[in-house]
Amino acid sequence: MPQLPIQQSYATLPSRFFAPTQATPVAAPRLIRLNVPLADALGLDSTWLAGPQGLAMLAGNQMPQGVDPVATAYAGHQFGHFSPQLGDGRALLLGDAPDREGRLWEIQLKGSGPTPFSRRGDGRAALGPVLREYLLSESMAALGIATTRALAAVETGERVYRETPLPGAILARVARSHIRVGTFQYLAARQDVAGLRVLADFAIARLYPLAAQAEQPYVAFLQSVVAAQADLVARWMLVGFIHGVMNTDNMAISGETIDYGPCAFMDTYKPTTVFSFIDERGRYAYTNQPTIALWNLTRFAEALLPLLAEEEEDAVTVAQQVLASFHTHFHAAYFAGMRAKLGLEGEQDEDETLFKDLLDLMEREKADMTNTFRALSHAGVLSGQDVAPAGLPPTFGPWLARWRVRLAQEGGANWVIRAQSMARVNPCYIPRNHQVEAMIQAAVQQGDYAPFNEMLHLLATPYVEQPGMEHYTLPPTPDEVVPYTYCGT
Repeated sequence: MPQLPIQQSYATLPSRFFAPTQATPVAAPRLIRLNVPLADALGLDSTWLAGPQGLAMLAGNQMPQGVDPVATAYAGHQFGHFSPQLGDGRALLLGDAPDREGRLWEIQLKGSGPTPFSRRGDGRAALGPVLREYLLSESMAALGIATTRALAAVETGERVYRETPLPGAILARVARSHIRVGTFQYLAARQDVAGLRVLADFAIARLYPLAAQAEQPYVAFLQSVVAAQADLVARWMLVGFIHGVMNTDNMAISGETIDYGPCAFMDTYKPTTVFSFIDERGRYAYTNQPTIALWNLTRFAEALLPLLAEEEEDAVTVAQQVLASFHTHFHAAYFAGMRAKLGLEGEQDEDETLFKDLLDLMEREKADMTNTFRALSHAGVLSGQDVAPAGLPPTFGPWLARWRVRLAQEGGANWVIRAQSMARVNPCYIPRNHQVEAMIQAAVQQGDYAPFNEMLHLLATPYVEQPGMEHYTLPPTPDEVVPYTYCGT
């Protein structure tokens, strides 16, 4: 085997943070897809990874010398209810690999068998959720949104048993860090202040090194995580992404999107949209995501209280001050994004009303979110030459007139250049839920990966229109709507 540039940094932490665990071998592994550009960026030999020895590692059948997997411990609030011990029940952290800039990325197998944290689960993953996470995480990366990345997907040659027997699979994914809000909650629940300090120092060095230079490093750490999460959720909102299960154990402190379970992109703009079958009260609905992000960050701040100040009352005051900055960060990121989506270069006080009125109009007209913004990204629509733009109902007329007045106030714009700028932030392709489900069914029922590969290729350049791919821009017909998605556990 070649020498892999993988080191196990997390295992240098105290042993109570994790459990050394070996993957459970599978019967007949077969490589579905290897992310060659990502492997190359991480200094991994993609030819070796695609070969027998690489496949053995990706399937969990045999680890190269020096790769010692661990399952990490964490707690979490799940739909508002606290569980003091969760942990990696079906995932193993293999170690870190440096990218071309020297930044470390953790490599993890998901679906590699039971761990000490499996809670009577089988530790496996079904093929459908693996393909969903691969496709959606890579789509999010192409959209410019911080996310875990998919390194490889492997068939196991075995069945997993959910409601029905399903083909099994394993996902190899990478992230700047898999440390979650729930990781800190795990230590806080045990009143392990020493452990909190060790974990915070590790996270600061790994993710936010500038915080170490601050007068109060742990306060700066909290500020950094709040800002990163605010920016992340704003970016979700701008493309209509709904995470679906924003439990504290599914919030990475790195500010990356993690754990693609019952997630999806909206078609028809409807703020109350949910995709999780068990989210009956809409806790994690599209419109609630900023509120839930702040709720989760408040739990994070509570866990950090012993590090923020010597006296608890002072620590609470500091935490409240930092948490109060969330809305400032979120609104700055969101409104900057909306201005870019609408071709606005400057700021005016009336812009927020202009944005709100457009979204209200989209909701009333049951407009497709992605297609509406893409339709606005044409020079003829911007200039007013297209009096009745394709894809926009006549009721948009008065709003379009207001928008064009606002654009004209910025003076003498080159409409073609401005349209090109808008097209770079308003995707024409998203992984539409009905098309994702059709792709999954083709793979699960017929072993046909052509739709998966086609969608993956298309979504790698979501802002570039491709001839012959117009059907990927179509919203679902009423009989194609897929109202719920599932996490696959």
